[in-house]
Amino acid sequence: MSEPRLILATHNSGKLRELREILRDAVPGLEVDAEVVDAGSLGVPDVPETGTTFAENSLLKARAVYEATGLPAIADDSGLSVAVLHGAPGIFSARWSGRHGDDAANLRLLLAQLSDIPDPHRGAAFECAASLVGPDTEVVQTGRLTGRLLTEPRGEHGFGYDPILVPEELPAAWEGASCAEIPPELKNAISHRARAFTALIPHIAALLDGAGGEKV
Repeated sequence: MSEPRLILATHNSGKLRELREILRDAVPGLEVDAEVVDAGSLGVPDVPETGTTFAENSLLKARAVYEATGLPAIADDSGLSVAVLHGAPGIFSARWSGRHGDDAANLRLLLAQLSDIPDPHRGAAFECAASLVGPDTEVVQTGRLTGRLLTEPRGEHGFGYDPILVPEELPAAWEGASCAEIPPELKNAISHRARAFTALIPHIAALLDGAGGEKV
């Protein structure tokens, strides 16, 4: 049985599934279903997000998992930035309601706060900073997906705020759909997280091949 080679600093199965699909066939010799695992499966506890930016939090998590396992680690910090809220929830997206990871409560609170905001002013963006940490390697890449917010959740795919963001960049067949309504393969092609993780692929390939990387 293959041993883990790349650890994703999360306990979120949705994020692990998404990363595996992004990396599938993209890194030579990497068996994503067996060799890319989440930190929770190895008993590594969640890392406190004490940074003040997505990039800081991402690096904190990747460094901690690398130190705990000795294996190359990837982490991301991502969230929703709403224009009329001056970028909030931002780094507090996952705990906007006061309970970390309660997607339903976070959605309810945000939609209530925006209940009187008309459609032209409901602009928002998903933002992501993804980090790779390994021997002599620290790399951060970013991604962004802009769109507008719905007044109520729609769709069964995805997680977090996916049910309320309609991306600007959609094929005609999916125009007006939320991130939770579009097929996962389409989301993986355009999402903020996909863009950040995809930008890490050359660095992952180099690190796993023993070529090292670069220090941020």
